[in-house]
This record gives sequence, structure tokens and C-alpha cells, in this order.
Amino acid sequence: MATTDEETTMSGRLTNWAGNVTFAAPYLHRPTTLSQLQELVAGSDRLRVLGSGHSFNHIADSSGDLVSVADLPATIELDAARRRVTVAAGVRYAELARELQAQGYALHNLGSLPHISVAGACATATHGSGVSNRNLAAEVVALELVDADGEATMLSRERDGENFDGAVVGLGALGVVTSMTLDVVPSFEVSQHVYERLPIAELLEHFADIVGSAYSVSLFTTWRAPEIDQVWLKHRVGDDRPPPVERLLFGATPADGPRHPIAGMPADTATEQLGVPGPWNERLPHFRAEFTPSAGEELQSEYLVPRDLAIEAIEAIGRIRELVAPLVLISEIRTVAPDELWISPSYHRDTVAFHFTWVKDTERVMPVLAAIERELAPLLARPHWGKLFGTDPAVVRGLYERTDDFSSLLRRHDPKGKFRNDFIDRYFPFEDA
Repeated sequence: MATTDEETTMSGRLTNWAGNVTFAAPYLHRPTTLSQLQELVAGSDRLRVLGSGHSFNHIADSSGDLVSVADLPATIELDAARRRVTVAAGVRYAELARELQAQGYALHNLGSLPHISVAGACATATHGSGVSNRNLAAEVVALELVDADGEATMLSRERDGENFDGAVVGLGALGVVTSMTLDVVPSFEVSQHVYERLPIAELLEHFADIVGSAYSVSLFTTWRAPEIDQVWLKHRVGDDRPPPVERLLFGATPADGPRHPIAGMPADTATEQLGVPGPWNERLPHFRAEFTPSAGEELQSEYLVPRDLAIEAIEAIGRIRELVAPLVLISEIRTVAPDELWISPSYHRDTVAFHFTWVKDTERVMPVLAAIERELAPLLARPHWGKLFGTDPAVVRGLYERTDDFSSLLRRHDPKGKFRNDFIDRYFPFEDA
């Protein structure tokens, strides 16, 4: 195959961020210009894009080669008149957020970590929290990609209609995304309060009130006791909802100092709390951009169920607490608003997400995931595309109304399967494309 870029690197021992996936691809290419990338794609038989490596399964691997767009020019271009920003695919959210804030603008939301790449997060429908906040990809209005022939192609919501809704969360299977255009809003401030020891009984009785009590709400638990260890409330300054005061929150008490989501961990890597207002980009994530929150010594899974089944899901996981608790470092419960993106786990439904951060022991964790999946199966749980899960591919396909449409879209954009891999073939078989 052609190797046009000077930074072609052997990747025999290349792993993802967590180190639980060793990529089989023999080379990682790091083109520095669009023309290098186009020549590389045109000359490749099989190729997959590697983002910031924050996936926990083989979604990014390839039987051919890997390519990173991180060394392409890191452009960020604001169109203030249209309230849009066009950003290079390899730029990370922390970098984009800093630049937007400096110019008086903001994104509607951010994920827990600002360290992830924009294109990678959107390709897998990564999200933040908030009953009115959609996932990060829902703000994409246009994208540029290099297609299977090596041609630069523009897709947009205005021109491509509902097919664009199929392309945004594309799992890297339509082409190599080089830039995305996102809607932005005027900058805003957020204050963050943490409460501790919320009884599960109170959560079950007042779930809607609790998750709707702030712009963004995260519930952290270890499942070791019938309580939520911490409630993180992120209030948008000027919101109609008043910020909390120093009082009980359905039985939970205000934290007397900064907290890390995992009890006992130093809080200096976490974003500022105790109600001190600050810019959106310094409060909406859980972790500060200038720190790496951990060394990757963990595994992650996430399941998303309809929000009206949230209480049943909490009770279902509670029934197998003795299996979950010994291996979970922390679990986060948060909400996501519905969107129109065909294979987004929040497609056409208000959603509650159950995120699990596990000890780094795949052999012990996978049976626990199987137990969680059995409990959540009647509740139509959709797994996060970039996390560990074992849900049967046929079941996953059945959870999405637009599976056949997405398969057809893949076939039209990539008729020879250049951007496919074993992961894509399992969940969207080529013969169905």
C-alpha cells in the first residue's frame, strides 16, 4: 500500500488509553497535510482512524493500518454571525473550549473528560449530562471527510437532510473525518455543588426532581450501600432554577470541601466546586483540562435506557449489587436528551445512562457485564459504542430503528469496505449494508 506521510510508525505494541486493547494494525500513519491523507486513503485496502484512544473495545482497530489526524493543522474557525465553529477533527475538547471561551462563545455541553478528540467523541455519541442536553454529536451541522477514493467530501444538515443524521455518529465507517462544524452559544458561567450520601429510597421517589434540579446532574455510587455517594449539581448562572443552598438535598448533605468522584482520591484534578462560579469549560467537565485524571488503570462500560425506566434500571442493578460492588471503582448515573442521530443511544428517547468504571481486570469484569446486560435487557438498554460490552450483535441491531438505513449508508459511502473492521462487521454485517 502507499505510504505517503513521513511519520509512518510501527504500532505492534500500540494500545488504547486503558491498555486493555493492543491494536493488531501493523502501522499507524500520522499525515501532516490533507493531500498526504488523501493519498494514503486512496492507496489503502483497509484503514481505520485512531482518535484519542479513549475507547475500551476494538472499535478503532483494523486488519489494515491505522491513521491519526492529530497532526493535521489544528484549525479552529469561529463564524460568530452564524454562531458556528469549524474545528479540525483531531482537536480535543479542552483546546476547542478554551478558544471558544476566549472569543465569548460556548458549546452547549461537555463530557466528563475534556481530553477526548472532537471527532472521536461525536463518532461514538459521547455525551455529558442534563435532562435538556443532547449528546455532543447532536450539535454537529456539517463535516468534511476523505472518502474511500481519497476525495475530500462535505456533508451537511442543510444539504443532506436526514442522511446527515445517519452520518454524524458514523463509528469511523464512512471515511476519515477531517473537520466538523458545530453550533455554539454565547458563553455562560456555571457553579458546581456536591452533595453526599443520598439515600437510594429518596432517589427512587424523587428521581425526576433530582436529575432536573440543575443544568447538569451526575450521581456517583459504588453500589456498595443503598445510597448515592455523591450528587454533583452544575448550575448555569442565570438559570431559572435557583442554585442550592447549604441544606439537605432529599437527605443528602453538602460536601464540606472539594471532592473527587472516587472517595479518597485527591480532588485537585476535579473541577472547582463549593458553588464558586466560573466559565462553562471549567465547570461542565468533572476533571480539569490541565490534569490527566488517571493513568488508564481502569475499564469502562455504559448502558443507556429510556428515562421513564430509570427507576426499574436502578432497582435491577441493585439486585446484583454483590457482583458489581467488588469490581467497580465508581459508577455514574446521568441523563441525556433525545436526538435524531440514527445510531445514537439517545435516538428518539429521553435517556438515563449508567456508566461503570471498573478495576482493570477484563477476565473478572466481563461476567459482571453479562449479568448487568441480563438485568437491563428488558429495559431496552443500548450499550455505548466505545465502551466494553458483550450484548449480542443481533440484539444491538434490534435496539435501533434505523439499523438497515445505517447499513445502507455505509455501503453507499464505502462499497468495498475500506473503513470496515471486525467490530463494524459484527454489528452491521456487510451483506446487510
